[in-house]
Amino acid sequence: MKMKMNDAYSGFSIDFSRMNINGSALNDMQGMFAAAMREMAALEAGAIKNPDENRKVTHFTDRAVYRTSELFCEVEEFAAAVRNGDITGGTGKRFDAVVVNGIGGSALGPQLLQFAINGPYWNEKSRSQRNNGLRVYFLDNTDPAGLKDLLEVVDLESTLQLCVSKSGGTRETLNNLTALINIYKAQGLNYGDYACAVTMEGSLLDKQAKEMGFMKVFPMAESIGGRTSETSIVGHVPAAMAGIDFRSFLDGACRMDEWTRNGDVQNNPALMLAAMWYIAGNGKGDRNMVIVPYADRLVLLARYLQQLVMESLGKELDLDGKIVHQGLNVFGNKGGTDAHAFIQQLNDGRDDFFATFIEVLHDADNVPLEDNCNMGDYLHGFLYGLAAALSAKKRPVITMEISAMSPENLGLLIALYERAVAIYAEFIHINAFHQPGVQAYKLAAKGMLDVREKLFAALPENACGSASELAETAGLDMPDAVAGWLNRAAANPESYNVERKYSAEKEEYIYTVK
Repeated sequence: MKMKMNDAYSGFSIDFSRMNINGSALNDMQGMFAAAMREMAALEAGAIKNPDENRKVTHFTDRAVYRTSELFCEVEEFAAAVRNGDITGGTGKRFDAVVVNGIGGSALGPQLLQFAINGPYWNEKSRSQRNNGLRVYFLDNTDPAGLKDLLEVVDLESTLQLCVSKSGGTRETLNNLTALINIYKAQGLNYGDYACAVTMEGSLLDKQAKEMGFMKVFPMAESIGGRTSETSIVGHVPAAMAGIDFRSFLDGACRMDEWTRNGDVQNNPALMLAAMWYIAGNGKGDRNMVIVPYADRLVLLARYLQQLVMESLGKELDLDGKIVHQGLNVFGNKGGTDAHAFIQQLNDGRDDFFATFIEVLHDADNVPLEDNCNMGDYLHGFLYGLAAALSAKKRPVITMEISAMSPENLGLLIALYERAVAIYAEFIHINAFHQPGVQAYKLAAKGMLDVREKLFAALPENACGSASELAETAGLDMPDAVAGWLNRAAANPESYNVERKYSAEKEEYIYTVK
């Protein structure tokens, strides 16, 4: 059984020979391979592959046509006009930065591409060094510290605000949007004169953007989920603002798509990758996936794959409604930093993982050291030295190589993992394209906000007592939740009027609500 695959055109290669899996185990899966590939073909032919939401899944097929579409050209033209100063904000200042306001796939993919291609210090470069590309910042949470940190380094009049949300109702993104609208208004500026959006037609964000006169609203497809949206307009607009060659990125993804439509497991890296995950983890995710790219610029890859893999595969029910509790844990770092972080456990600790090492062959710079070696030689030695050490202990390892850090090669990697995740989902008979756990979390979060409202509405002026006592006063049988809100209120006197003092006698806080 062939355990190594190469693409001579791109220089991509993948080696499964250290996974300790023999040909007979793969031969036993031939029926599963055939069934999975039939389902993948059906997906790309337009079948409903997200039955819970009655949706097609089109990220594989859409990206092939998107790169030659009118919408692609529209994005490129708009971004070029922004970068060149032909399109400006409300006061006529040339845009120097863009803020991407989104969460999950609306942020993780653009962050990965920006960091991988333009590097960690892009925002510190001059405009000429950036070839007119905008500095890029991200708001991807509802943490006020993130907003405060951003406002300390950007000029509102020269900053383009890009809001990315399929529905427009995602709370974290909506919170940042609301806050920014108010901040612009306080400065005497109309937010719409500095803003554009990527959203579904007819969404809450689409309606708001049109009402407020956003500079541009780009439509996104309902059939593409957030965690598989990086090769769509969601990834394109931020990339174009920074001057990244997104067409090349799509070319790499489409090249991997063409390769991984092959039904022969020995000539399909995604089919083989999914098989390795399945066999190594006994079809139940019994081994963790450790992602270790030996490249500083790929440090965000593990975070990106955490969402892609874990949100797709972490499911309670299978397609028949049977409780299965499936999933595949992902964690990672970067090599050789990992050797000073968690490699000790991988080498000597629990044998509950498989590691994937990714090497970028071309050095960004030739930095010679002693013994006729350069820095890149050491990094290569660390990678294969660790692979050899783990293999000697029969700990499973996959190695990948890409020729250089480029948009095309990053597109290859992303498309490979997207396909492998979809195939693995077929192996374990689950819906990879919905996220009921995320919806449950959102409902639970709303419940906690309801507790806050009821608590402070029910407590009388100068109410005093422990959390459990005040919970009883408010008629809430949730003393821990009440304690959390009271602690938060006491720590934020600018927003609340609550004091707390620790009682050594009672060994708990006593709160006074003024």
